[in-house]
Amino acid sequence: MLDDLDRALIHALHIDGRAPFSRIAAALDVSPQTVARRYRRLRHEASLRVVGLADPHLAGQTQWILRLTTAAGSARDLARALARRRDTSWVKLTSGGTEIVAIVHAPTDAAAGGNPLLLRDIPRTSDITAVSAHYLLHMYLGGPTNWRRSTETLDEDRQRILRADNRDSTVNVPLSRPLGDRDADLLTALQKDGRTDHAELARATGWSAATVARRLADLRAGGALFFDVEVDAALFGANTRALLWMSVSPARLEHVATTLAGHDELAFVAATTGPTNLVAQALCKDPADLHDYLVHRLGSLEAIRSLETSPVLQNVKAASPVITDLARSRLSVTPPRGRS
Repeated sequence: MLDDLDRALIHALHIDGRAPFSRIAAALDVSPQTVARRYRRLRHEASLRVVGLADPHLAGQTQWILRLTTAAGSARDLARALARRRDTSWVKLTSGGTEIVAIVHAPTDAAAGGNPLLLRDIPRTSDITAVSAHYLLHMYLGGPTNWRRSTETLDEDRQRILRADNRDSTVNVPLSRPLGDRDADLLTALQKDGRTDHAELARATGWSAATVARRLADLRAGGALFFDVEVDAALFGANTRALLWMSVSPARLEHVATTLAGHDELAFVAATTGPTNLVAQALCKDPADLHDYLVHRLGSLEAIRSLETSPVLQNVKAASPVITDLARSRLSVTPPRGRS
């Protein structure tokens, strides 16, 4: 489990993933050396990662939630194959290990040819027995908005210290130029490590360090780039994870979604297409805690007409399109012939 300093450091990174250790140290009232040591330890022991992610809309991308049911014994290999792809994120094994859920990123422009995973690779994969793809219409919780239980350590005074020198904290400033091919190398480097310094980013892009700094500030201020913090939720005591697929009356969808976005038990809430038009991810202490949440909190919302609960057995890949350590450790396993 995490101690108070670990939790405070993670909270600080949620506020500003690129904050220098000196500013984090001032907010936490410890030395920069202590912050650096804790950060390195959490990276090694808790798979802590800060990743830079582009806003899908501004990047010309759409997002699909993909559900695949597989033949017995095939799900793990298929999940690893999906994790290797650059157009996927949040690859999960669910429902007894026979279902895979993943986010698929596809170009918004239909002229770009769509997404080969959805149009070509999955249809020709024989071990997949059922497929459903849900267009993600609107995210109410997730992305730049963090799971509350990972950001409840620092008081307002300490949060102000972290925000004081952050020139990128003011958002919705028009971009000097739209996200495009010129930003590809910058975004790729930030997906690998959101704390990569300006000198290294300059080498990755071929720009000067000053140009990198200006473009980073531009993208962050315009809301085109945000920084997510990946860490094992079990270290916060969330040992039971589940995806909740809900059917909600369209007239009440906005009310239900915004209500759920205020629940501490949830880390993700989004409206989608399909017969289940609202999906959420629950992070609970144990099965009894999940049961209590489903019965007493969700059960009180009469507009939820149906609910399917899919336990999450394993996160194979997290937020960044770059392969995670868990997925990378299994790349030596070759998927059976015919798989994507």
